[in-house]
Amino acid sequence: MKQFEVPIIYRSPLITAIKKKRKDLDKLKKPASPAGRDFTPTLLDFGALQIYLARHFGFCYGVENAIEIAFRTIEEHPGKRIFLLSEMIHNPQVNADLEAHGVKFLQDTNGHPLIPFDELKADDIVLIPAFGTTLEIERKLNSIGVQTEKYNTTCPFVEKVWNRSAAIAGQNYTVVIHGKPRHEETRATFSHASANSPAVIVKDMAQAKELAKYITGEKHASDFYEEFKGQYSEDFDVTDDLQRIGVVNQTTMLASDTQAIADYLKQAMITKYNLTEKNIEDHFADTRDTLCYATNDNQTAVISMLQTEADLAIVVGGYNSSNTSHLVELCEQKLPTYFIRSEHEILSSKEILHYDLQARKEILSTNYLPEKDIVKILLTSGASCPDALIEGVINKLSGFYSAEKENLQPKFPL
Repeated sequence: MKQFEVPIIYRSPLITAIKKKRKDLDKLKKPASPAGRDFTPTLLDFGALQIYLARHFGFCYGVENAIEIAFRTIEEHPGKRIFLLSEMIHNPQVNADLEAHGVKFLQDTNGHPLIPFDELKADDIVLIPAFGTTLEIERKLNSIGVQTEKYNTTCPFVEKVWNRSAAIAGQNYTVVIHGKPRHEETRATFSHASANSPAVIVKDMAQAKELAKYITGEKHASDFYEEFKGQYSEDFDVTDDLQRIGVVNQTTMLASDTQAIADYLKQAMITKYNLTEKNIEDHFADTRDTLCYATNDNQTAVISMLQTEADLAIVVGGYNSSNTSHLVELCEQKLPTYFIRSEHEILSSKEILHYDLQARKEILSTNYLPEKDIVKILLTSGASCPDALIEGVINKLSGFYSAEKENLQPKFPL
């Protein structure tokens, strides 16, 4: 896989060494174990503190690609006006670093304008973020004369979803998108999908179940337009456009959730049209999995890590990061979990400031580290989180136990 040039401030000697060792060990494990690939965590043993580090975490291909393009653009165009359409990725440090280099944001993450487009000039540079953008915005920028292709950092796995959507649209399927309606990526995918076919967004299984009722006729078609307001394409016809469907997704959703939604809607089609495996494609497209490899690996690594007995979990990443929030949800199912942006939220050995997904706000917890001979912590991060932040968390936690990192010998699975 391609190696990217990203600022050294985002790297970590410790994490780089651990990832390299794990990669080398994977190559030696031939044939693969009966369970398949090795997703067991790495143990960082500090004596009174044991940190279990997820097998996969941190920057993914799409994020490193976006960061490389952004900082290369800054370096190659000194004095030039450079704008970002919205946040490059959902990590506050990276976005703050770009702003410190003079990059200005045109919109916030919800698409609300911060700088009017009519202030742009044809020779300005506008970076398209890793999430991609809508066709409408691309056309608007191009009409000004802004060239977007060279500075488009859209993740190739997001583009894969767009291509899959276009392929099934070409076979007269309606595209059902599992995603968060207000997320930049979902808005972009919806724009690309609806350009080729009818499209509708379902944010979760609850909405998928309601959509299924329109498929089977349990709910009156006229109610659809209010229930799914803002989530369907122009001129969407409930009666005609839900006869043939295919499911794609925002790439950072939980894999199990997307699969469950696809299976549920597939069953609704089977019930409605009395289908068999031989003719299922008459009404339901085989889109297979459209999650990116990093989302899959990070989620699988967390599921494997949770098999380890521990006292708590810490997940590091931006609070508005979709893929990170799903890692938090997985951990919360089993043990106390603290969602933080960096080591700075670890205020002391007694207090930690962390984000509550349900309340959608930061809260202060006390006595989060149990008083026992050996404290065991599970640690991971989202795909937009620099490795340096993970090392910062390790340093902060180990400092509470007078641990010496210089003598640390990570324990790798055999």
